Amino acid sequence: MGSVAPYETAKGRRYRVRYRTPERKQTDKRGFRTKRDAELFLASVEVSKARGEFVRPEAARETIGQLGPAWLANQSHLKPSSYRPLEIAWRLHVEPVWGRTRVSDVGHSAVQSWVTRMTAEKGATTVIRNYGVLAGILDVAVKDRRILTNPARDINLPRKKRKEHTYLSHDQVSALALASGERSTLVLVLAYCGLRWGEATGLRVKDLDLLRRRINVTVNAVNVGGVIEVGTPKSHKRRSVPFPASLAAPLARLCVGKTPDDLVFASRHGTHEPRWHNEHGWFPTAVRKSGVPPLTPHDLRHTAASLAISAGANVKAVQRMLGHASAAMTLDVYADLFDDDLDPVADRLDEGLSRTVVGKMWAEAAHIEGKAR
Repeated sequence: MGSVAPYETAKGRRYRVRYRTPERKQTDKRGFRTKRDAELFLASVEVSKARGEFVRPEAARETIGQLGPAWLANQSHLKPSSYRPLEIAWRLHVEPVWGRTRVSDVGHSAVQSWVTRMTAEKGATTVIRNYGVLAGILDVAVKDRRILTNPARDINLPRKKRKEHTYLSHDQVSALALASGERSTLVLVLAYCGLRWGEATGLRVKDLDLLRRRINVTVNAVNVGGVIEVGTPKSHKRRSVPFPASLAAPLARLCVGKTPDDLVFASRHGTHEPRWHNEHGWFPTAVRKSGVPPLTPHDLRHTAASLAISAGANVKAVQRMLGHASAAMTLDVYADLFDDDLDPVADRLDEGLSRTVVGKMWAEAAHIEGKAR
């Protein structure tokens, strides 16, 4: 047990509590006005030690600004395209607001007010990412015994609004490809194979199997802060995607004179095809010229899913083609494309119901009612 001892100050008698931490290190806390307050504090310390909930006072005084860089450094396992948004969120939104705040002084209501203010000014994705950085730092503070619980949990967050998908028909894809000029094959691969932009622009000659009509998706080239970062596909999952036989010849022409490691869809300088930065880029121009609905290259993944499903592909096949983590994710994203499948299901259920006693009774009643009319 610790001890309580009085001492004199210019403002009168005060009490000091001496106790040992779980590491058996002696420490004290001063400034208690009454002996009862000092004894209550000492009792709370002993209970927290017994429960394994002891928080070192000096640890609780660490600020978010002191803990943030270490938390960010521990996210280095993420891909550059995932790490950079977190670094921006920390540097521009979290550190300026919470940097000087001690972890022990962060309150649930203060976090909720911060989230509410951001929601009025920023999109749901940005708000959720900023909040996630703060909550992640405080999660580590809990594990390090700087605080007992995370005050940033159970916060009301904005909901992301799902963007309506744009689906092109075969004729619209053809028109867009023609309007894209020398990049027509790239547009067709995006629309019929469902590759992400980085997967298509990172495609190498050796990734094509023209005999089996397969594209082996093994790399992803992503623009991160103006620098092309080449890594594994999303979720680190490689996949093999079939392409229509009509694409074999144009893909073969793009590979003529290239080595296995050369890019299939290279720029005029032999580098990765760059993204455009304004409405005058080649893809926005092709969209306007072809007359198709406004869309981005990523939206062509939706078209690929739509055309595959209309061709009779099942959910599992579409999942593998698009590289989704699960069939459930594919169903969640493209539930609207499977609405037509519900009618045959209802028809088959009706066939089963009609053969039951209840079904026959209803059918006979309907027949009699029809005669009465």
